[in-house]
Amino acid sequence: MAIKKILIVDDSPTERHFLGELLTKNGFQVMTLESGEEAVARAKEIMPDLILMDVVMPGLNGFQATRTITRDEATKHIPVIMCTSKGQETDVVWGKRQGARGYVVKPVDPAVLLEQIAALS
Repeated sequence: MAIKKILIVDDSPTERHFLGELLTKNGFQVMTLESGEEAVARAKEIMPDLILMDVVMPGLNGFQATRTITRDEATKHIPVIMCTSKGQETDVVWGKRQGARGYVVKPVDPAVLLEQIAALS
């Protein structure tokens, strides 16, 4: 499946802007949300080809939102890449256990992120 439409979920306006600019310049259609709750509620209507999910957010964190999205029949086919400052090996393992297909540590290296996206296409 070609990835065209990417949903960025991050509570930081700076991160949303940075990732949005990077992905738009690389030909992706980008939408952004500010919370895990919004991601869970809107993933079914937006139906993105990929979700970039921050972990540390108020309310529902990225691990919880990823688990909910990847275990729901309607959205489990949508790959999730965790995009977070939490870079310990235990965080990576936990993120993948929640259903994440990729894991990128902030500050995001554009080449690494684009490589992970390409690997899912």
